[in-house]
Amino acid sequence: MHSTKSKLVGGAYEQLKAEILSNRMPPGFQAPEPEIALRLGMSRTPVREALIRLEGDGLVELIPRHGARVLPVSAADMAEIYEILTALEPAAAAALARQNLDADVLAPLEDACNQMEQAVVDKDLDAWALADDHFHTTILSLHGNRRLQSVVSDLLDQSHRARMVTLRMRSFPERSTREHRAILEKIRAGDADGVHALFRAHRERAAKELLGLLDSYKLPGL
Repeated sequence: MHSTKSKLVGGAYEQLKAEILSNRMPPGFQAPEPEIALRLGMSRTPVREALIRLEGDGLVELIPRHGARVLPVSAADMAEIYEILTALEPAAAAALARQNLDADVLAPLEDACNQMEQAVVDKDLDAWALADDHFHTTILSLHGNRRLQSVVSDLLDQSHRARMVTLRMRSFPERSTREHRAILEKIRAGDADGVHALFRAHRERAAKELLGLLDSYKLPGL
């Protein structure tokens, strides 16, 4: 019984999270729990528990007697998020470089870079964004620190909607693609200091670009 309930809650959580991150439930969207449960075709109990988890992730706000509201992502939020990402992700990548990992272990990062490069050729922003996410989550997975992975994954989820909006407001991410490839090559070469510097510069540049775009754009729900 407990296993069945956990699966239902997990399913509701994943469905709602996908609705939020894809902007199908955009920032500012608000609905009572019965309406959300109907939207998912599920009972209220697992939906309620899933919403509590999403509140912990910083994606929704639970409002007594009024259901849940999808939280917006502001420029101030993104500045804080990128400050943390800039501190944590380069350190994780540098730790990988020190391990002198073989080609099989690094294959998922190679695949992500290849997919980004192909997306540039195809001018496919959605495919590029998926490959970019895969690159960053793979860095965390290979690092192996579960708490770090949880913290950074939550931050990436919170920033995903803003990144997807601004993705179509900037020039095609050819420079970012080259930076990801360079980061991978530094990891492959075992250059911990080099990969830390590259990754930090990549995050700082991306933050500056993103925050500049958010300043000139009003996200839905803000």
